[in-house]
Amino acid sequence: MAEAKVLRMNEADHEISYANNSVIQNAAILKVMPIIEESVSDMFSKTAPTCVKVADLGCSSGPNAFMAISQVIDTIHGICTQKQLKLPEFEMILNDLPENDFNSVFKLVPSFIERLEKEKGDLVQERCYIGGTAGSFYHRLFPTRSLHFVHSSYALHWLSRVPVGVENNKGNICLAGSSPPNVVEAYSQQFRKDFTNFLSMRSKEIIPQGRMVLTFIARKYLNPFNEDYGLELVAMSLLDLVAQGVVKEADVDSFNIPFYSPCKEEVAQIVEREGSFEIKELQVFEVDINYLNRGEQLRNKDLGSNIGKNHANTLRAVFEPMICSHFGDAIVDELFLRLADNAADLWKKSMHRNKVNIVVSMAKK
Repeated sequence: MAEAKVLRMNEADHEISYANNSVIQNAAILKVMPIIEESVSDMFSKTAPTCVKVADLGCSSGPNAFMAISQVIDTIHGICTQKQLKLPEFEMILNDLPENDFNSVFKLVPSFIERLEKEKGDLVQERCYIGGTAGSFYHRLFPTRSLHFVHSSYALHWLSRVPVGVENNKGNICLAGSSPPNVVEAYSQQFRKDFTNFLSMRSKEIIPQGRMVLTFIARKYLNPFNEDYGLELVAMSLLDLVAQGVVKEADVDSFNIPFYSPCKEEVAQIVEREGSFEIKELQVFEVDINYLNRGEQLRNKDLGSNIGKNHANTLRAVFEPMICSHFGDAIVDELFLRLADNAADLWKKSMHRNKVNIVVSMAKK
């Protein structure tokens, strides 16, 4: 699998687009908004830049791409208004891999600028500049000591590559509770290598006292075997197609994705060992993946089916390019119909499921 080409979300003009199926990602960003606000306030008070340069890494596509940079502007605008300071300029850089749907992202820029003008006046609108940088955040992306604030949400659980030596991960598509110990170690090592590299790259790009807030899918427990990683449904549905003769078992066994959910202790240890950043806050939090609020649940007569369909669409928006690259596109519709049924059955058994996340706020030493 050439990760850089297939590790992308479904485009905006796709029937099942990421832009329309990223409710969980939206909820995660909303959860960490107070941490973003605190981090930006601390950075601005200590550095007082005349131009605030912000990078959002792994921005993907759709309106979620503008949530963090909007919070940065809101926070600094509020500080300047309260303290009667001159508003700085803002340079906002959106980053993702080259195959990302940047066209749909930049089509949203005019409406974002119009909202800024409506809410905060011409002054803010005239001082905000938005651009893009295509490339892997596991490499250098920006000039030395040029960034004041870095944000990334739902991106760092994606590894730079599928780990070496996971060929015996039979019946799974990534790390799972049933994975052999060598597969667990291979995925863990790849995350340590990638996250250390990410921190090292950012340490060169962020100014001293600059800040960084990272959010990614995580696991609750230090023991990797005591965990539901959330992707077992994809593997289960693929194996259903194997049983029906639609997919070859060997193709499932050879399909592993570059995805890893670390625990809190791993993240803290890697940051400490790399040494460039001081952890200001490290939290584990959960978001509801059932998509419907309590009122809708009470009114919905076919709740399990709808939740199953929504969950399937969310996973399809993320994984379809990888599925098509490995298995071909002929199985995709049938696979995600099967997955919707499996998700509905699982919901009826457990009634409630949450997605576990980590948010870490750091200051550059």
